[in-house]
Amino acid sequence: MLKKDQTAAALAKKLVREFSQRGITVGSAESCTGGLVAKLITDVCGSSAVFSGAFVTYTNEIKIGVLGVDPKVIETHTEVSLACAEQMACCARRRLGVTLAVSTTGYAGPSGGTERDPVGTVYLAVASPKGVRSERFSAPVGANRRTVRNAAAKRALELLLLSADE
Repeated sequence: MLKKDQTAAALAKKLVREFSQRGITVGSAESCTGGLVAKLITDVCGSSAVFSGAFVTYTNEIKIGVLGVDPKVIETHTEVSLACAEQMACCARRRLGVTLAVSTTGYAGPSGGTERDPVGTVYLAVASPKGVRSERFSAPVGANRRTVRNAAAKRALELLLLSADE
């Protein structure tokens, strides 16, 4: 059960504690958060028991060439899409050999974005043995780059905790 208004640091501590007890391993594939999810988890003492690694896939070339995202997904849906986030999470889970892998891709700003997906839009996904859970996340209107990234990383931690309970 997640408590409302927990900080990202508190969520990361909870994740490390609970995942350690349950033998759950985790990794990430991050674009717009630039490794912030991995940082939050590895800031916690004992994180090496659960955290295996991360991919910071900021460019499409790295998403495709290193992580293994299908180029057709990016051509068809763009790199900022639910389909891309889902592929990123699945590829990270497979490459890292973890129980759960989370991904983030979006527009942190201040530039970028589209009419459909303005700055502050982030797609997140968690790949698990049961499948993929994904969502479109919107940071508060007018949020700056730092706020968007922090909010997306916090939501990624929440999704990891929720996915572990499914």
